[in-house]
Amino acid sequence: MTYHPKSDFLQVMMERGYLADCTDYEGLDDALTSGVVTAYIGYDATAKSLHVGHLLNIMMLRWLQKTGHRPITLMGGGTTKVGDPSFRSDERPLLSPEQIDANINGMKQVFAKYLAYGDGPNGAMMLNNAEWLDDLNYLEFLRDIGRHFSVNRMLSFESVKSRLDREQSLSFLEFNYMILQAYDFLELNRRYGCVLQMGGSDQWGNIVNGIDLTRRVLDNTIYGLTSPLLTTSDGRKMGKSQGGAMWLNAEMLSPYEFWQFWRNTTDADVGRFLKLYTELPVTECDRLGALEGSEINAAKIILANEVTSLLHGAEAAAAAEATAREVFEKGGVGDDLPTLELTAEEVAGEGISIVQVIVRAGLAKSGKEAKRLIAENGARIGDEPLTDAGLMLDAAALASPIKLSAGKKRHALVQLAG
Repeated sequence: MTYHPKSDFLQVMMERGYLADCTDYEGLDDALTSGVVTAYIGYDATAKSLHVGHLLNIMMLRWLQKTGHRPITLMGGGTTKVGDPSFRSDERPLLSPEQIDANINGMKQVFAKYLAYGDGPNGAMMLNNAEWLDDLNYLEFLRDIGRHFSVNRMLSFESVKSRLDREQSLSFLEFNYMILQAYDFLELNRRYGCVLQMGGSDQWGNIVNGIDLTRRVLDNTIYGLTSPLLTTSDGRKMGKSQGGAMWLNAEMLSPYEFWQFWRNTTDADVGRFLKLYTELPVTECDRLGALEGSEINAAKIILANEVTSLLHGAEAAAAAEATAREVFEKGGVGDDLPTLELTAEEVAGEGISIVQVIVRAGLAKSGKEAKRLIAENGARIGDEPLTDAGLMLDAAALASPIKLSAGKKRHALVQLAG
């Protein structure tokens, strides 16, 4: 794509690697240079926290605001009741209204770290699509909105087609999701003058639907912009690790573990991740990404510090780096490691099994996995190999805190409470 944008926002999107596709580059560029553009990204409330996989699009909203425009974080209080079928092999479990509200409250904490909410010209807005979806009249909606959708066209979208091609069931409930998402864009345009929807490239079909619907119903021109679906250089989905999802809420994943995730970035991804997840100048990102050998480790520490500072603050990033240095370079324990506290009752008598402790400390998902870790010499206690899966820890063994390790990079402290 050789388009050279005039607007600051599109320049940032292109040079930092955020842009996969756009429905109309020139039209959007003109809108961005003519005044404040209001844009949104939708987030369904399927968990209590957002995870690293959401961070790319949150950074897009942040850059939108930094370049003078107005971001909307649209919480899917309504659409979560249906569930997005895009590229899933099965139906999402349905959540109760109480669960959805609790999840939205958990997710709100993260957005406030990246966006400045307020009433100014480019103050961010947080909206909930339950505002217009909860009270829809079904017959009116079918007549006024449903008639604009071609089922033939909906069946041709990749997110639906892939499910049908594999002969996996797609419920009528899920089939309605793309109509509701299109309706969100229409309502945001009508109520708040929103002219741009952004999202991952898997949302392209849903975004185009919203643009078509708004043109047909309101005769307004609006735009769509997508980001690449990110995988690491070794082919893994961004934001997933052996320990599960990399959550953004501190109570679900400690700042130290978050920092460690970025510190463990593969060499080949460092430059790209610096551009996407930090605000360092592009030239500096390129310079750091080109380092080799042991020097690239210094770049990874800069990456971890920058990303952690944005989410958890500079103090948390500095504490995580200090803990990492203590643990790895000096063989110490470190103050900021994830900690499992055991009560005196739990370690009374013979004590508690090491397998159970490994699982509860989050270093393995199950007893079976913990035993395999020990059998394959991947577990350490203190800094010594742990070879006995039958080991019991009693009060005497826990007189002082114990460091447990799974592999070279995952650690936890175990200590007696109080």
